[in-house]
This record gives sequence, structure tokens and C-alpha cells, in this order.
Amino acid sequence: MEVRSISINVEVHAPICAAAAEMLTPDALRFVGFLCHKFEDRRRALLNARISRATEFDSGATPHLSHHHQHTHTYTYTHNEQTWKCAAIPEELQDRRVEITGPVDRKMVINGLNSQANVYMADFEDSTSPTWSNLTEGQRNLRDAVKGTITYTNPSNGKVYAPKKGKQQAILMVRPRGWHLEEAHVTVNGRTASASLFDFGLYFFHNVHSLIRKKSGPYFYLPKLETHHEARLWNDVFVSAQKYLGVPQGTIKATVLIEVSDKIFRNAGKVNVGSSFFDQFFFLFFLPIDHHRRFRNGRNIV
Repeated sequence: MEVRSISINVEVHAPICAAAAEMLTPDALRFVGFLCHKFEDRRRALLNARISRATEFDSGATPHLSHHHQHTHTYTYTHNEQTWKCAAIPEELQDRRVEITGPVDRKMVINGLNSQANVYMADFEDSTSPTWSNLTEGQRNLRDAVKGTITYTNPSNGKVYAPKKGKQQAILMVRPRGWHLEEAHVTVNGRTASASLFDFGLYFFHNVHSLIRKKSGPYFYLPKLETHHEARLWNDVFVSAQKYLGVPQGTIKATVLIEVSDKIFRNAGKVNVGSSFFDQFFFLFFLPIDHHRRFRNGRNIV
């Protein structure tokens, strides 16, 4: 499959299965191509910056506040800055005490919605093997979940799964793959597409207007960011996507989880910090051995 516009050429190098035929419409591919064309150079520059920081750590450097953040600690804030507030959190996201995560296959999405959790995070990242069928069928499953038409019949016993009528369903949140991953089956102007923009773009394109009609919204969970510059890239993607599809700015809401200790130093005081034993273990695993003592800390002080 190939879609062309004036300056953007999107090619799909995979079989057009039933799910792909439904989800990879010319307009949807044109939107994904627009995002990749606009932001791919910045994405690659930020990934190169990760390599540079890793080289610094390998040479013995330790995380530290950037010059900008050191400056802001002694900055005298103006009245406008003191009264600045972020956009209000939607009512349906006010209570997130119970969240569960799972893959985007049809049965799991239904079970997640019926789980009585506050939020079901449909995960294209760690929970999903990124095969072409999993990704395209996952997008179709989420579209059907948003439309309220999703069902699944177990082929072995005939049991039918569907969202429970008349009961509160979990709010759907989507986790696209991280900035470091690519979607090998799609190229934009000859370059492999960003997996992040492929996952985000298809979900947003197919569902934003349906979600707005339901008085809900497109909610995303952004994994594996390493600097505020990477978060800013996501924000610029959101702004461009909302403008492209003609929806109000601020329609998208996103949660960012800090998983890498370096980001705590670079973004101290700016975001919430989530931490688990596994997140810290894998960060330490890639550090030189003499750094471990300086980075290691107990969960009770994170």
C-alpha cells in the first residue's frame, strides 16, 4: 500500500490483512505521514542526545541539574508565574486509585473495561508483541471499544465477551511505544516510521471525534522519556495533531512516568516520579559498576 501527498510518501511494507485494511485508510496514513515528516528529525536528534549522555556516564559523569534548572532555584517569580495553573484534569480522571495494564488484544481490552478498575491502560509497548497483526488488530479493537461495539467469542467454547451493560467501565488510556522504537512495516519518505507516532496517530485519528461526542477524550500514557526535551516533543506532536483534525487544544491529556533516575535530576520538582524495583534495577544494570553505590536508593525515599 502506498499513499502520496505533495511532499510526503507513506509506504506499508506488510500484508494488508482485514484489520490493516480497516485502520490504514489513505486519510489515516496521510495523518501518520504528516506527523512523521514533521517530527522525525527532532526525534532522531533526541535519540542521539541519549547516546551522548550514556557516553558521559560511561566516562564517569553523574547526573546533575542542568544550568537552567540550577538558575530557576534562585529565580524570583513574577505574579503571573506564581498564579499559573495547568489545565484542569477531566472529571473522569480525578480518581485513578486503581489502574491496570494489559495488551490490546480483543479479549483483554474487554476484560480491562469490565475490571472495575478506574483506568485500563491499553499498552502497545511492553505488554504487546509488536507483530503487524497485533498492532493493526489492536487499533481496531480500541476503535471498537470507543464505539461501544467490541465483542469477542472464544473459538474453543463459544463463550461471548462484551462490556457489561449498566456498569461503570474503566476509563481507556493508551500507551504508545517509546521514542526509541520504530515501526518497521511503514516508511515515510523512505525512512522507517516512528513507532510512537504510528501508535498515537492511528488511535487519535480514528477515535478523537467519537471520544469528544461521548464527553470523554483521548488519554495517553507516555513511556520511557529521558528528558524534558522529549516531553516537549510529545507536546508539540499533540498541538499539531489537534490542529490537523480541528479539535480544541488541550483535548489530549497525557501521563508521563519517570522510569530512569537521570530524569529525576533533570526534571526535579516538575513532574511526579514513579519508581519500581525493576525500573531502578535495569537503569543500574547499564551503568558502570562504580556508579551503583551513588545511584542506589530505597523505595521509601523515592
